[in-house]
Amino acid sequence: MIDQLFEFVQNHPLLVGAFLVVLIAWLAYEARNSSAGGVTSSEATQLVNREDAVVVDLREANDFKAGHIAGARNIPQSKLDERLRELEKFKGKPIIVACKHGQSAGVAQAKLTKAGFERVLKLKGGMAQWQADGLPVVKK
Repeated sequence: MIDQLFEFVQNHPLLVGAFLVVLIAWLAYEARNSSAGGVTSSEATQLVNREDAVVVDLREANDFKAGHIAGARNIPQSKLDERLRELEKFKGKPIIVACKHGQSAGVAQAKLTKAGFERVLKLKGGMAQWQADGLPVVKK
């Protein structure tokens, strides 16, 4: 198997080179975007306590009811555009968007920023990281 891999690399250096360039570009892009505008669980807690930040939970209602951050507002990502008015009164406050694993919150972050919200941050690792850090959740 390894011999076949080496043979392939030797026979197709341009193809392998192109693959490596694309792989490195993709990894750099993901690394840059994963840290942009994100806060850790402890930073989010400080923002809520010190600056009265608003947490917007982007998960569906069933996931939200199973456990969410105290005081979080549930606006599923699929309904964010139509429920944007609910957040208008918080334009001057920090808004923390949280999803299940921290991967889809960037889309909501961009939408809210485009809509004129001043400080929109995503929760790194989402609710999975929040719970892994042992932080409390409220269940309804």
